[in-house]
Amino acid sequence: MSAKKRALFLDRDGVINVDIGYLHRKEDCVFLPGIFELVRRARRAGFDVFVVTNQAGIARGYYTEETFAGFTDWMMGQFADEGAPITQVYYCPHHPEAGIGTYKIACECRKPQAGMLLKAAREYDVDLANSLMVGDSLTDMEAAQAAGVGARYLLGGTNAPEGANECFVRVHTIDELMDRLATALPR
Repeated sequence: MSAKKRALFLDRDGVINVDIGYLHRKEDCVFLPGIFELVRRARRAGFDVFVVTNQAGIARGYYTEETFAGFTDWMMGQFADEGAPITQVYYCPHHPEAGIGTYKIACECRKPQAGMLLKAAREYDVDLANSLMVGDSLTDMEAAQAAGVGARYLLGGTNAPEGANECFVRVHTIDELMDRLATALPR
């Protein structure tokens, strides 16, 4: 039996790309400085890399799942071209209040629920306790904590008030994060 894998879980908007609100077109995408290097280091260190992202824009009818899939394919191509392949993208198209039609549900996949992380762990045999989560909101941190992800990093931290139940480490930039993870993710 093979050993379980370690994973780096990344939120999308605000971690991979600048959060402009409901990003779904490649021409509007600006990648955050350092994100490709972070993923390259994680891959070299033997981590699988997963994106776990709430996509309320689908629920609200701003764009379709097909549009999201097209953007995601393009984004994954950009990472592959940078020598930083993403293993899999998991997304939640639901919203319990603002969703339209079948998308208006409370589900187990929408963060702060742990569904996307637990699905990745099942499908890829991930050791959650020895994995990392990088997000930019308290809901990202809560989902990671609920899933049992061992190390949680809040990037920027603008979406989590000071003094919140801090089950995470605050970092301001991806470069600061990489400095903190120098042992786990060497150059």
